[in-house]
Amino acid sequence: MAKKTKAADLSIEEKLEQALIVPGYEPYKIPDNWCWTSVDSIAIIKNGYAFKSKQYVNSGIRIIRITNVQDGFVEDNNPVFYPFDKQKQLEDFLLKEDDLLISLTGNVGRVALLDKQYLPAALNQRVACIRFKSAHIYYKFAFYFMLQKKFSDDCFNNSKGSAQLNMSTEWLKQYSVPIPPFQEQQRIVERIESLFSKLDEAKEKAQEVIDSFETRKAAILHKAFSGELTSKWREENGVGIESWENRSINDICHSLKYGTSKKSKSEDPVIVIRMGNLQQGEIDWSDLAYTDDKEDIEKYRLYPGDVLFNRTNSAVLVGKTSIYRGEFPAIYAGYLIKLDYKHDEIIGDYLNYALNTPAAKEYCNNVKTDGVNQSNINAKKIGAFVIPVASINEQQVIVEIISSLLKKENESKQAAEVLIDQIDAMKKAILARAFRGELGTNDPEEESAVELLKDILSGNNNEEEAQKPKRTRIVIPKEIDHLLKTELERKIVRLFLKSETGEVTAEEIIGLSSKKVDLLDSIASLKEKKLIKQLNNELFIFLR
Repeated sequence: MAKKTKAADLSIEEKLEQALIVPGYEPYKIPDNWCWTSVDSIAIIKNGYAFKSKQYVNSGIRIIRITNVQDGFVEDNNPVFYPFDKQKQLEDFLLKEDDLLISLTGNVGRVALLDKQYLPAALNQRVACIRFKSAHIYYKFAFYFMLQKKFSDDCFNNSKGSAQLNMSTEWLKQYSVPIPPFQEQQRIVERIESLFSKLDEAKEKAQEVIDSFETRKAAILHKAFSGELTSKWREENGVGIESWENRSINDICHSLKYGTSKKSKSEDPVIVIRMGNLQQGEIDWSDLAYTDDKEDIEKYRLYPGDVLFNRTNSAVLVGKTSIYRGEFPAIYAGYLIKLDYKHDEIIGDYLNYALNTPAAKEYCNNVKTDGVNQSNINAKKIGAFVIPVASINEQQVIVEIISSLLKKENESKQAAEVLIDQIDAMKKAILARAFRGELGTNDPEEESAVELLKDILSGNNNEEEAQKPKRTRIVIPKEIDHLLKTELERKIVRLFLKSETGEVTAEEIIGLSSKKVDLLDSIASLKEKKLIKQLNNELFIFLR
C-alpha cells in the first residue's frame, strides 16, 4: 500500500515515496522498469450529479447515466439531455473525450471510454469519471487494465450493500495500478488490440453459425416436407410424390386434449410439463414444477412419443411444439395441448417436425388471437392446420434424415458456442498477461517508469514530452545484479554505470532517497561487497 501524508509542501522525492507501492505490498511481480502506484497518484476521480429527470429535454447536454456504462462500451439507445443554458451550473460535472467512466452501483466496476460523439455530456450520480493528470498515462492502457476480470472482481468484493452493491470512490483511489514506461504502454495497447482484432473476427464467424442455425433448420424442414429429402428414396422404391396426402391435424388425431389447470408444486413425485419446458422440439427438463394429484396423474399422464402443442404464450412463442420421450414421469399443464395422434398413420417425430416447419409457424402467426400480454391458438384452429403426410415407411426415412442433419447442425452450433466461450477466456488471459509484462513487448533498456511517475507528480504533463523516447535505461550486468538486495542499491550502482569516469559524488547518491539511514546502509553494503570505494567525504568510485 502507498503511504499517505497530509503535508502540503513535499519534495518530489517525498511525493514519489508516498505514491509508490511499498515493496512487499505489490499485487504481483512486474518488469523491473515498471512501478506500482495508486489511482489517485495518476488520476482525478470525479463523482456525478443528481440530475432531475423532470428537467430532461429532447436535446442539449447528454447525461451519462449508470445504464449507459456497459462492459467496455457506452450504450446510448435511450439518451436523455439537460438544457444548454444549465451548462455553467454543471461545469464541475462536464465530461471530456476519452474520460474513463466506471459504474459505482449495481453491476459495479463496469468501465467504458467516452467518445467525442457523445459530447457535450455531463456525469450523473453513481457514475465516476477517472481523468488522468498527465499525458504520460495512456488512457487506453488504463482502460484495458480496468477491463480485466480481476478488476471487476475486486470492485465486487470491495463493495457494500445487500439489496444493491455500492462501490466507494475512496476505495478506488487507493487501487493499485502498474505503470510501464510510456512507449511500453502504447506497445501493450497495440498488442492487445491486434490480438483482440483477430479474436473478434473468429468470434464474428462463430456467431454467424449460431445466428444462422434457425435458418438452416428451417431449410432442412422445408425440404423434408416438400419431398426433396426423400426424392432418391422414392425413386429407388418406385413411389411417387402423389402418394402423399394433405391431411388436417384433426384428421390424423383421435383428439386434442388440454392439460391440467390445477396449481403445481415445487416438490412432488410427478413432473408437470409447462410451456417453458417446450424448447427446440424437445422437452427441457430444467425449471420444473410437480404434482401429487392422483386424479390428474391418471388423467393427464404422458407416454413416450406424445406431442405437445403450446397454445398460449407470447406472440413469438405461441405454437411451439415438442415431443415427450419418456425421460421422467410427467403430465402436462393447461396452456398445452396433447395431440393424441393415430399411431398407425403418423409417426410422432414426423408430426413434431411438421409442426415446427416455417409453414406451421406462419399458420400459427396468422390464426393466433392476441391479448394484452399473450397470444392464443385454440384446439379448433390447430386442428384445422393441414400437413403433407407420406407413407409410414417414407415418414420413417424422413425422420431419420432430418434427425441426422439437425444433429450435425446442432453440433456445429455447440462448437461455435464453445469457441465463443474460449475466445472470451483468451481475451481475459491476454489482459492478465499484458499487465504482468508477459506479452513480449517490454524493452528493459527504457528508462524506469519511476521517472515517468516523477514527472506526473511534479506537474510535468506536457503531451509532447510524454511522446518523446526516454533516455536509455542503464542495465546492471548479471554478475553484479545478483549481489544487489534492494532497489536503492541498484539505483546507486546505476549512478556509477552512467558516469564515464566511474566516480559519483556523495551529493548525487543523497539525491536518490530522503531516508538517510537507508542510504548509509546501502553504501555500507556496497562497500562490503567490494563494489564501491569511498575516496573522500565527497567522492565515491566504482570498483567493477
